[in-house]
Amino acid sequence: MDTRANGLDLIQQAITLLASDRSAECDYAPHPEQLLPSIDKLREFVDLVRAIVFPGYFGAPILHRESLPHFIGVRIEKLYDLLTGQIQSVRQFETGNTLQAITADEASAAARAFIGRLPEIRRVLCTDVKAIYDGDPAAKSHGEIIFCYPSIRAMINHRTAHALLHLGVPLIPRIISEMAHSETGIDIHPGARIGEYFCIDHGTGVVIGETCEIGNNVRIYQGVTLGAKRFELDKEGNPVKNLPRHPIIEDNVVIYSNANILGRITIGRNSVIGGSVWVTRSVPPDSRLQQQKAVESTFINGLGI
Repeated sequence: MDTRANGLDLIQQAITLLASDRSAECDYAPHPEQLLPSIDKLREFVDLVRAIVFPGYFGAPILHRESLPHFIGVRIEKLYDLLTGQIQSVRQFETGNTLQAITADEASAAARAFIGRLPEIRRVLCTDVKAIYDGDPAAKSHGEIIFCYPSIRAMINHRTAHALLHLGVPLIPRIISEMAHSETGIDIHPGARIGEYFCIDHGTGVVIGETCEIGNNVRIYQGVTLGAKRFELDKEGNPVKNLPRHPIIEDNVVIYSNANILGRITIGRNSVIGGSVWVTRSVPPDSRLQQQKAVESTFINGLGI
């Protein structure tokens, strides 16, 4: 028996089956003429954003302060062209197998609008850097934080993705957030609303859900989950999309490592949530919540959950 010929037959059979008409359960292939977003180009886009908001820390070094306008201008021009092309691709991709003309003017307008938001994105990111520096005795300088801290890389991606989402750009925000997830271990949905002076300490394992709302001066530690407790289902038993299902964290809250805060509940301002607690009911302002036993949690002020 010719085992090599038999092996080649098996390979050819696999190729034929993989290239044949697909079943309804697994027909996810895009239209052959459909444009697709490029992960490589979007990674380049994120690198450009980082170099623009924190020049010298990301990208090429700045040799002379006088050259900074030129440095930023060149990268803005490149970013504009790259983002315009990717928005065109992703909007065509989102139409499914029904090809639809996407105007260059529409994509160009969205790219210009995003560039117009970059100064505000940079301003808010600078408050994040300050929050980390002010709260971490191990941080020796603001530059060290920008260079080294994974939370800043994650927040550049998040604030970029959040801005694009609010400009109506599909898919790209989620791709950008997942890039940060892979790079830092911090998983923030682009829909989450996060205020100024936000600090993630260490960061690994942090999860922040789509409809989460976070106020100003909030600090969270590694392993924290701001997630959903349950999903409302439609008549077919599928989760209903876009319903508020994640926590609201008010101003000046600290959440220590591995805490799980689940559902559309509110953690009141000036509260401290201890490590490894499980919170499924709202917490009033100025509360202190800690783990008392391995299977029981209570508020220090005596209120149960």
